[in-house]
Amino acid sequence: MKALPAQLSRPLIDKAVSAALEEDLGLAGDLTSQASLAPDAWAEARLAAREPGVIAGLDLAAAAFRLIGDGVNFLPHLRDGDDVAAGTMVAEVSGPARLVMGAERVALNFLNHLSGIATLTRLYVAETAGTGARICDTRKTIPGLRTFEKYAVRCGGGANHRYGLDDAILIKDNHIAVAGSVSAAYRAAADFAGHLVAIEIEVASLAELEEALEAGARIVLLDNMDDETLRRAVALNAGRARLEASGGVKLERVRAIAQTGVDFISTSQITMAAPPLDLGLDVTIGRAR
Repeated sequence: MKALPAQLSRPLIDKAVSAALEEDLGLAGDLTSQASLAPDAWAEARLAAREPGVIAGLDLAAAAFRLIGDGVNFLPHLRDGDDVAAGTMVAEVSGPARLVMGAERVALNFLNHLSGIATLTRLYVAETAGTGARICDTRKTIPGLRTFEKYAVRCGGGANHRYGLDDAILIKDNHIAVAGSVSAAYRAAADFAGHLVAIEIEVASLAELEEALEAGARIVLLDNMDDETLRRAVALNAGRARLEASGGVKLERVRAIAQTGVDFISTSQITMAAPPLDLGLDVTIGRAR
């Protein structure tokens, strides 16, 4: 079954966009527009893709034009998650010219960044088609933008790993080093966690994988293993746990990883290395009233 579309909450959108507008407008507002445009000047603009990709962040762009002031109309022609070709019209914007110009950069910053993430995620997902492995993000996100970046991953067809330290237990190598062993760390976590809290443990070798499985692990992260070791891990596991491959997951390697038989592939590349999608806002009609 195809996953239902992701959705962002309006309070989160408005909070982030308001902060971005405040950062850009400062105390004096848009000096350039005030200096060059009459207060009653009118603008109509076309927001279009300048290269192919996947759209994400339309609600944030709409909020930028809504929160800048009264009278700006934002009319989207697409939905988040839609593919676009170069030249595709994404939305139309019209309203008082000073307001349109004042919100333009904030709207585009969110759209460019999030659409870039959705676009790169879609490429990773396409590379793993037919393997059964799912592409997941990580907590490696720009501070303050995690919710939106993870939303963009879903727009690109990927899945979300945990959002923060408080929604799942992921026992990593440093936790194991302090706890003393894989089994000690896992059993302590199992005793601590409630029945609805997922527990995953990271292993770096086949010996650690066997130790984790014997301790009762049901989700195991295979860290920085080469393809042959991943295949051996899948065979050793024999369906006992869900397996996630992570570390060194570049686009050119991801299909080979998926073909080893792992269930999930997590990568920071889709959030931390995604180039922005080139989208632009161009005025089609401008009138000095």
